[in-house]
Amino acid sequence: MNVEEEVERLKEEIKRLGKVQDDGSYKVTFGVLFNDDRCANIFEALVGTLRAAKRRKLLTYEGELLLQGVHDNVEIILKPTPAAATEATDGGGKS
Repeated sequence: MNVEEEVERLKEEIKRLGKVQDDGSYKVTFGVLFNDDRCANIFEALVGTLRAAKRRKLLTYEGELLLQGVHDNVEIILKPTPAAATEATDGGGKS
């Protein structure tokens, strides 16, 4: 699996484990991601994949390097896609 594929899988896992926010973004803590069995089986280097996604401005989190235990409560926010952001602001496109 290349980096782009891993980043896409990471986005899927954040959506699965996280909570959707009013703006269409998803929020999950590093500890939830790190300790999830499915994520552990998918990502050989979760921290590296998170950094790659952050460099691509797909998600945000405080700090540069996340470590298990120390940073379990750090919130990772997957930014909304343009379509999700539009749906969040206009009530899902329903009139």
